[in-house]
Amino acid sequence: MNVRRRRISGIAVTAATAIGLGTLSACSSDSSAAGNTDKFDVVASFYPMQYLAEQIGGDHVNVTSLTEPGQEPHDLELSAKQTAQMGEADAVLYLKSLQPAVDEAIAQSDVKTKIDAAGLTKLEDHGNVEHDHDHGGEEHSEGEHAEEEHTEEGEHALDPHVWLDPVKYAEIAEGVAKSFEKADPDHADDYRKNADALAKKLGGLDTAYKDGLKSTDTKVFFTNHAAFGYLAERYGLTQEAINGLDPESEPSPARIKELQTEAKADGVTTVFYETLVSDKTAKTLAKDAGLKTDVLDPLEGITDKSKGDDYLAVMESNLKALETALGAK
Repeated sequence: MNVRRRRISGIAVTAATAIGLGTLSACSSDSSAAGNTDKFDVVASFYPMQYLAEQIGGDHVNVTSLTEPGQEPHDLELSAKQTAQMGEADAVLYLKSLQPAVDEAIAQSDVKTKIDAAGLTKLEDHGNVEHDHDHGGEEHSEGEHAEEEHTEEGEHALDPHVWLDPVKYAEIAEGVAKSFEKADPDHADDYRKNADALAKKLGGLDTAYKDGLKSTDTKVFFTNHAAFGYLAERYGLTQEAINGLDPESEPSPARIKELQTEAKADGVTTVFYETLVSDKTAKTLAKDAGLKTDVLDPLEGITDKSKGDDYLAVMESNLKALETALGAK
């Protein structure tokens, strides 16, 4: 059904898909397909978008996620069925430049409400990340706050992992709420109420991170891939990634040696790995350098291995892991 007949916007669908709670994402993708319900049908690109759509949309939305639980989102390929479902949605919520296949499908879709999370905040170039794959490639947000992305040899891609900074995530949530209100005005009051409640939760999370990481033995942490640049910048930390923005890339021997040296110099105790990609390189580095390992979840999807069943719970688990690894006082 289209927006006029159903007064439902595609925004909700996309948002929900992007955020996708563990249990919800499992059933969302199989249950009520986009366009076949009497609710505001939102297609979300991956978990962080799905979570926003569900939290803001509440009972008024039906959220479908394009990325299945446990699926690594960067390399997502869409099926013909998923592409068709997107065309039936009232709204689609995605983060441009993260998933090229999704960007292409949305560009060709006639969904009336297209919500690009990258255009609702400001993407940044974190500089220390090589432009080593198409994760940040030539696709970039056309939103008013997005910066031009550099694609020339030797320059860096804009970092898309904005959801790991609670402040930037809250900015995106506010933009999603406004889009929902506009696309589905009959339920605008409820969307506003839900958005305000979510903003309060994200504000509390920001405060917890500020307080928890204010005083630590070291400010440097090692990760499997460079997903935590915004989080590190927000809380005065330094992220050193084994790989670049691409979780599947392989580090050079020189990079491994460099990290071993830095671990001693900066008092690094832990190498973090994540749930959706191989932990082999992280564990090898940790063993060779005499370091511990732990999980720091980039929240690109919720699975049975996740230390929490939704965004807030996993972010709280990440905070505890960082406090331990950095020697928080």
